[in-house]
Amino acid sequence: DPCRNFHCKRGKVCHADKQGKPHCICQDPAACPPTKDYEHVCGTDNKTYDGACQLFGTKCQLEGTKMGRQLHLDYMGSCKYIPPCTDYEVDQFPLRMRDWLKNILIQYYERDLNTSGILTEKQRNKVKKIYQNDKRLVAGDHPVELLLHDFEKNYHMYVYPVHWQFHQLDQHPVDRLLTHSELAPLRASLVPMEHCITRFFQECDGDRDKLIALKEWCHCFGIKE
Repeated sequence: DPCRNFHCKRGKVCHADKQGKPHCICQDPAACPPTKDYEHVCGTDNKTYDGACQLFGTKCQLEGTKMGRQLHLDYMGSCKYIPPCTDYEVDQFPLRMRDWLKNILIQYYERDLNTSGILTEKQRNKVKKIYQNDKRLVAGDHPVELLLHDFEKNYHMYVYPVHWQFHQLDQHPVDRLLTHSELAPLRASLVPMEHCITRFFQECDGDRDKLIALKEWCHCFGIKE
């Protein structure tokens, strides 16, 4: 099979021509495998697609057009009303996000105590110090005042989780810059729960070059140079 090890980007599938040469052609959205309701996704055109396959297949068929350039994955789940983010809410967003990242790492660490695999040894050693600190705030829905107080008192616990998340996203390529597509996995999964995340990322891009540098990312989360 000439297509066996032939890679095509999202929205395209491999097709062998009459000579047996593999080529990438647009995925036919109608030929995408059936999906469950929870696999539906919302596009930036505010249209619900049955799944990512259908969305990216549609985007591919619109390649070269304005609609194609503007169509991206907005968030996971069916389209719904996302309320606008107020100035007050966007100011509070880093407090919750920092706390959430710290608790994700602690959860990974606890899982790795029994079966290692999620975190590397170096990462486990970093998180171990946070995990063993009896002053850390346990996971929960805390008031803004408590999150702010804890950040000021236990600043050192929040530095590594913020750096860790940046490097988890900085993959294609690893260049200490986050593109729109590198931010997409985090953004798309959080939009339905955290409606300020889009505005937060937009405002993180201080020089408006459509890239978030590590320095800009840390600044947004209140991490000093």
